[in-house]
Amino acid sequence: MFFRKYKIVIFIAVVFFAVLIAIIYNLKVSRDNSFIRKMVMETASPVYGVFSGSLQGIQDAWSRYVLLVGIQEENKKLKNKVNELKANIVSYRESYYEAQRLKKLLAITDHYPYRFTGARVIGREQAALSRTVLINKGSSDGLREGMPVIAYPGLIGRLIDVSWHASRVLLLIDENSNVDAIVQRNRTQGIISGAGSQGMILKYISKTQDVQKGDVVISSGMGGVFPKGWLIGQVIDVDRKAAGLFLKITVAPFVDLSKLEDVLVLSSDEQTLK
Repeated sequence: MFFRKYKIVIFIAVVFFAVLIAIIYNLKVSRDNSFIRKMVMETASPVYGVFSGSLQGIQDAWSRYVLLVGIQEENKKLKNKVNELKANIVSYRESYYEAQRLKKLLAITDHYPYRFTGARVIGREQAALSRTVLINKGSSDGLREGMPVIAYPGLIGRLIDVSWHASRVLLLIDENSNVDAIVQRNRTQGIISGAGSQGMILKYISKTQDVQKGDVVISSGMGGVFPKGWLIGQVIDVDRKAAGLFLKITVAPFVDLSKLEDVLVLSSDEQTLK
């Protein structure tokens, strides 16, 4: 639209500059020092200067554009490289953390004469009354219901549902979970029951017993499900004023059950547990 509207003006300007350039060229070649030549030089000089300046400006602008495009392309490549390096760092860091977790689990297998099956947590259920996780091993791996499950540094629960390639673990904090336990310091025996978000409760401990905050609670081995001596949790509160004959003892699990990723299933035969 612009060229159509001003095509006559543009045509005249082009012709003018063409004639002007021709005249200037002839003046450079000619040796004539006449008055007309001087007048043409005086008239053409400002126009020629503007024309030359415009050409130089266009050349400089183009150079800057080419340089800017190159810099932008280089920045894009550098950003892509930085993002790639960041992704590698995240991957290496995740591999390192995984190696540390597995190292701790392998340390457990080295200290206990049982056969373990490693598994990964692939699902989690945290309903009002239920605390379970799903692992990626099942009966095809030799697992069966009732087998104890551990994660560094102690017990986390037992298998309750086992399919061919997946199993469900009932966590110690589930309200349906009960484990025979002992206070390690004074060998007082009781039952660890799940209390959901409150952790666990150590039940049936007489008020005459000396149980203190900070005491360690371990499995007693009674009932034939859990081996004796596995870490369960630590006493965080002892209420001696509770109604009834027994203390109200709150226990926190040693394992952070909200961060489970890798576990071990104690898959030895029951008669080998000592």
